[in-house]
Amino acid sequence: MLGGIKDERLVFVYNANSGFGNALLDSVHKTLDPKTYNCNLCAITFGFFSENNKWKKFRQGSGLEMEFLHRDEFKKRYPNERQGKETFPLVFILKEGKLQEFLPKAEINAMKSQEDLILAIQEKLS
Repeated sequence: MLGGIKDERLVFVYNANSGFGNALLDSVHKTLDPKTYNCNLCAITFGFFSENNKWKKFRQGSGLEMEFLHRDEFKKRYPNERQGKETFPLVFILKEGKLQEFLPKAEINAMKSQEDLILAIQEKLS
C-alpha cells in the first residue's frame, strides 16, 4: 500500500515478452552480449537463473505493492496505455485506477545496479 491508498502500486513493465522460451533467450542475450540487451530493468533485477538477491530482499521487505509485467502482459492488462516497444522498460505508479509514469525508460537505462533502482524508488516515494 503506497500513500495509504489500497489500490496504489508500482507497475514494472519489462521490455521483453512472457514465456519460458523468451525468458531463456533473454537470459542468454543479456549474458553473452549485455551491451545490446534491450531491457535494463531485466538486467538489474534478474541474473541468469533467478531474481537478484539485493533486489529481492528490497522488494519483499519494502511493504510496497508491486506488479511485474512483460510487454505482452502489459498490453493485455492495460490496453489503453502506451504500447510501443520503444516505450519500455518503464515503471508506473497506479493511483486511483490511473497509471502515471514513475521511472521513465531513460532513467532506468542509465542505472548500473540494483542499488540504483532501489535508491531511485526510495527517493521518488519520499
